[in-house]
Amino acid sequence: MNLNLTALDASIFVIYILGVIALGIHASRKGNKTKRDYFLAGDKLPWWMIGGSIIASNISSHHLVGAMGVAYTRGFVAIAMEWGAILIGFNALLWIFLPFYIRNGFYTMPEFLQKRFGGGARTIYSILVLLTYIFVEIGAVLYFGALSLHSLLGIPMMNSIIVLAIATGIYTIAGGLRAVIWTEMLQLIVLVMGGIALTVATLNAAGGVSSVIESSKDWDLILPANDPDFPWTMYLGGLLCISVFYCATNQFIVQRTLAAKNEWHARMGVIFGDYLKFLIPLIITIPALVAPKLFPNLEKPDLLFPTLVENLLPSGLVGLVMAGLIAAVMSHLSGAINSCTTILTMDVYLPYFKSNASEYESVRFGRISGIIIIILGISCTGILVLHSDKPVFLYLLNAYGLFTPGIATMFLLGILWKRTSHAGALTAGILTIPLSLLIEFLFPDMPFFNRTGIVFWTCMLTCVAVSLLTKPKTEVELQGLIWNRDSLSLLPSEREQQKGLRNPFIWWAIVTAMVLYFYIRYA
Repeated sequence: MNLNLTALDASIFVIYILGVIALGIHASRKGNKTKRDYFLAGDKLPWWMIGGSIIASNISSHHLVGAMGVAYTRGFVAIAMEWGAILIGFNALLWIFLPFYIRNGFYTMPEFLQKRFGGGARTIYSILVLLTYIFVEIGAVLYFGALSLHSLLGIPMMNSIIVLAIATGIYTIAGGLRAVIWTEMLQLIVLVMGGIALTVATLNAAGGVSSVIESSKDWDLILPANDPDFPWTMYLGGLLCISVFYCATNQFIVQRTLAAKNEWHARMGVIFGDYLKFLIPLIITIPALVAPKLFPNLEKPDLLFPTLVENLLPSGLVGLVMAGLIAAVMSHLSGAINSCTTILTMDVYLPYFKSNASEYESVRFGRISGIIIIILGISCTGILVLHSDKPVFLYLLNAYGLFTPGIATMFLLGILWKRTSHAGALTAGILTIPLSLLIEFLFPDMPFFNRTGIVFWTCMLTCVAVSLLTKPKTEVELQGLIWNRDSLSLLPSEREQQKGLRNPFIWWAIVTAMVLYFYIRYA
């Protein structure tokens, strides 16, 4: 497959790339001399930028390429991970964790663990999450983007990987979170426009909306327990664990809320993100549901996206959709790089190497560490090539299952149960990878969601047992760190902001009802 771009398509594509880099560099010139400016955009983000950037960084090439490939082979259930995040992960962030993050002025998620437990839990999280970002986020995004560019344009994969990484790294390293956020807003618009263009073109070729209605008879969100990828048992632990980690305790996502103007903007930003999280997976999934009518025998599901682009789109729209793909790659990549540099600076460099570092030295270290992270991410793409015999999106979920059970345990028990001790949290964090690998070795055919659920509940029980045998922190030390009903309300100084239609609960209830309707209708 080799797509020859017309002059119009090539112009749209190149103008977009140059525009993103120019916008990122322009944003980087606006106040990045302090840690708060560089890593949290000076705490000035409004709700619409928070929600938009959360989803722009979340939706990437592994959705446009990977999730579309899963939907092609497995159907509507591919959307379960995305909508499950609305019901589980973002709810955990919105109603449980967010008040503590905002009110304590944290830069990073490990800082919460430091204050709640101690330095050991902070270190364990930092190691686990950095491994996740480098191996799963950065490496996978580069792989998917390069795969599509190679399939469509014949560009060698390593060339694409290096160019994408360098182009994104230029403005991300220069401007920190502010540059990331501004470019993500542009990328979100292009991503949605490109996704809608591809959806409309696919529907027209497949017979219109009637083809979607016809496919709906096979829509299932709850599959049998023996399903190899999406058994209904995943809702008992695996999906819960991954969703809580990814949406509520993940520096990559939560960092945007930490940069909010205030708690009201942070809450509304998460809810706005819920609406985008409901819409965008539909744009991605619908073309894949009707694509078997057009291309019934694709040898490699991950090639569905470039196949649709090559065969269905007219001149002009090809450039737009390709720009949307690159938007997805660059927004996700920039967010992952920025999160890694924030954790390395705030949770490794300052605590362990130079606690008295100046603002300038901290920002400089963040930039240097960004270069190292990019190099490591590029080197990890080879691992994904080895897993390309099946949809790589499933590999990503499987990889999340290796790292996340211990993290989810530390945060959930840490904030919900005051008896949780540092020793209990450390045990859960240390146990997660070896136990995951052991179960995968002993039961290689077990669905990864089930394996993740078993590891998650084992970590929870082990944490409880060890905590009961060890000394917890005192009530005074836990002040402001344990969830209670007051956490559901805004601070008194902000309650005036939520009167009438500005009440976050109203908008949350509407989007939650929409998702529940689909789950009930297609269970």
